[in-house]
Amino acid sequence: MKKLFLSIAIVFSLGISAQKQSKKMLVPTNVKAAFEKDYPKVKAKWGMENADFEAEFSLNGKDASAVYDKNGHKKAFEIDIKMSEIPTKALDYLKQNYPNNKISESAKITDDKNIVTFEAEIQKNKKSFDVLFDANGKFISIVEGD
Repeated sequence: MKKLFLSIAIVFSLGISAQKQSKKMLVPTNVKAAFEKDYPKVKAKWGMENADFEAEFSLNGKDASAVYDKNGHKKAFEIDIKMSEIPTKALDYLKQNYPNNKISESAKITDDKNIVTFEAEIQKNKKSFDVLFDANGKFISIVEGD
């Protein structure tokens, strides 16, 4: 009986181990190579953003991320910034439209066309939202965050 129980336990643990390995992020070689070219000697944690690959990493002491398509083309780069680095017009908009909402993070996003947008993450009704602004601080949209 002990041998049967031990055998079942071993098979069960091997199954769990195989499941954990199958969940490991498989990033295509060309995507990793593109990231390493853009950010030499930087280690990243990989995840998915829709159908694209997202590398999260630290750059000059700040949290950053880069999104690549399956061909290794960088679609966007995002880096955390101080609230004071967001355009004044955007800060005024946030104060006027979300006076009671805490701003938990702010970021600067540059897409593959070199278009800059700014993001302020707010908490509203126990949910997280990203308020997006163009480079001049003009409101673009608000989207529910993760």
